[in-house]
Amino acid sequence: MAKSKTKNKELKSARSKNYVFAVGRRKTAVARVRLYPGKGQIVINDMPAEKYFSGEVSKIALLKPFTVTDTVGKYYASVKVEGGGKSAQLGAVVHGLARALDKEKKELYHSSLKKAGLLTRDPRAKERRKPGQMGKARKKKQSPKR
Repeated sequence: MAKSKTKNKELKSARSKNYVFAVGRRKTAVARVRLYPGKGQIVINDMPAEKYFSGEVSKIALLKPFTVTDTVGKYYASVKVEGGGKSAQLGAVVHGLARALDKEKKELYHSSLKKAGLLTRDPRAKERRKPGQMGKARKKKQSPKR
């Protein structure tokens, strides 16, 4: 019981301090990121990041903005993410974290984040369906045999 009370106190103290806000996007997912100075914990939709994005690959991708800028364990991040699937949400969170770090100390982090390609929004999205075709974007009707 005592552990949860200290955790709540940490969250309240983190929320009362100044933070850096950034938005990250990927496909149809949107992540709103708040970056506080703290102990390196990442909370996504009120869940720990390890629980929300399970797996080793997602953990590495999630920490990439921090490893590139050598800030692992220096910031506490609170993220609200919605839309898309898990992969798109992970991309949106990484984009948002990178943009927040860039806002925090632009002169220190901008060049390394830009070189790693973390500040660029991935423009790939689902192609729209065209009229006169079968279900998908590029699927054609079968031509009659002659």
